[in-house]
Amino acid sequence: MSHTALVIEDDLSLAKAINKKLQLNGFETLTARSVDDALKLMEGAHPIGVIWLDHYLIGDKDGIAFAATIKAHDGWQHIPIYVVSNTASNDKVMSYNKLGINHFYVKADHRLDEIIADIKAQINPE
Repeated sequence: MSHTALVIEDDLSLAKAINKKLQLNGFETLTARSVDDALKLMEGAHPIGVIWLDHYLIGDKDGIAFAATIKAHDGWQHIPIYVVSNTASNDKVMSYNKLGINHFYVKADHRLDEIIADIKAQINPE
């Protein structure tokens, strides 16, 4: 089963690496660098199966604002969200967890392959 992953990451080179790894693992990918761009993609015709979300994004809205919007939307609240960020203060992680994200990863502590394997296992349990 092919899933479309929406990668929301402000760092272009990192976004390219994430997209490539996801594609090698059977995902189709869409990329956004801001909350507004991500929401436009969400409203598009292609259904999103999973979201890879960075905390710091281009513009005045961060990952928490995006996650809150997704979890409050009747048609999107079921989409799994995986936050992958450089920083993980307790307050930030608690805010994401209260919104119902699936997992919070600190970029420095996890390889891309490891995160993608976790995502695949959770959205395609065998």
